[in-house]
Amino acid sequence: MSPNACVLVVDDDPSTRRVARANLSLEGFEVLVASSAAEALERLAESDPLAIVTDLKMPDADGISLMERVHGEHPWLPVILVTAHATVETAVQALRRGAHHYLTKPVRWEELALVLRQAVAHERARRDLERLRGELDRATGFEELIGDSPAMAEVFRVVQQVADADATVLLQGETGTGKELVARALHRRSQRRDQPFVAVNCTAVPRELMESEFFGHEKGAFTGASVRRQGRFQQADHGTLFLDEVGDLDPGIQAKLLRVLQEREVTRVGGDRPESVDVRVVAATNRDLEALVKEGRFRDDLYYRLNVIPLRLPPLRERVGDLPALLDHFVRSFAERYGRPVPLPPPEVLAAARTYPWPGNVRELRNVCERAALMGWDAVKPLLGSAPLPDAALASPAEFSLPLLDARARLVERFEREYLTRLLKAHKGRIGEVARAAGIAERNLYEKMKAYGLSRDDYR
Repeated sequence: MSPNACVLVVDDDPSTRRVARANLSLEGFEVLVASSAAEALERLAESDPLAIVTDLKMPDADGISLMERVHGEHPWLPVILVTAHATVETAVQALRRGAHHYLTKPVRWEELALVLRQAVAHERARRDLERLRGELDRATGFEELIGDSPAMAEVFRVVQQVADADATVLLQGETGTGKELVARALHRRSQRRDQPFVAVNCTAVPRELMESEFFGHEKGAFTGASVRRQGRFQQADHGTLFLDEVGDLDPGIQAKLLRVLQEREVTRVGGDRPESVDVRVVAATNRDLEALVKEGRFRDDLYYRLNVIPLRLPPLRERVGDLPALLDHFVRSFAERYGRPVPLPPPEVLAAARTYPWPGNVRELRNVCERAALMGWDAVKPLLGSAPLPDAALASPAEFSLPLLDARARLVERFEREYLTRLLKAHKGRIGEVARAAGIAERNLYEKMKAYGLSRDDYR
């Protein structure tokens, strides 16, 4: 056994700790010891053992309680329980609650060493796999961009093709389609990968603070400006600036943003000296910028400056073939995070997921998987099975004579109206609750309600 195979032995009896250290050291382990659960947690915080051996009965906390506290921070760390008070019920309880193994006193050191070798080998393999996955993520830059559908293959192709250039990219797609993930993928695959990635949600910045947020301000520039502050452009210098929901920018800031993109320099609010910045901009929106340009609500020159490399992200309903891989990825991730077994989706859930329209897209799917990891798939069946109504989901005979895109637009419109009507009824017109349940910004919710002639007053 490698001398780096560090294990932690927890027992309140000093002689047991001495004997354990002597015997396990002879077996090639590096042995740390602790006399209590509290001391064990301190040892764990300052070292990195590959396995823990703990007595079941201790003055300050029993071994099962210690195991649960350990697994709260290190869900997969093997914990082996040892006790002189063995019962079948205790053993079953320990294993069900996450113990790697269960031994009784007096300890047979050869047996414990064998169990530890297996636990350490398993933990090393898990850590190696996690490290390799991290390296692969850093190498590919795709992280949670999962899928091999034709629509996603096109996204991957464009990202690979343009990531190394400094050209501005405009990501367009519905809420929840993964626009920030794509922006981060572009950054990680670029020559700027070791420099900052700074994300700004344009809808979250108050209009009166937008100029300061983007360009910074001098001390005393306005009431409350007690210190000099860098803006987002300077924070992202030599890196990537991600402008999310750029379609919601105030017209007044659009002209100033255009100048920065053209001149590559910013002037702080209250300042008189421009400072150069070297930033690659990736912008994103779920709105139709061309339509906003025609309506005079978005500057055409800014649109052309942002739309150098356009990239459309497909909604989940256009890539249902990716559902099995996405479900597996998210459920495994949440199961690992919470230390739960992996609940693979049953066939009926997968079938329902294929027909469900996913108005919140991948973000909604991710939330469903977190719920399933914690509560089981039965907890999400009602959501997948009840959301789309037959009369709202099926095209009428007249619509089958329309071009596919026109027919689909009508179908989506009918579904969204029914979907929002149900949520407004369920939440009695409370806009904040409806927006959170739908997974969209309140501003977008208001726009959809206005388009569909819905008023929250009708549901209070």
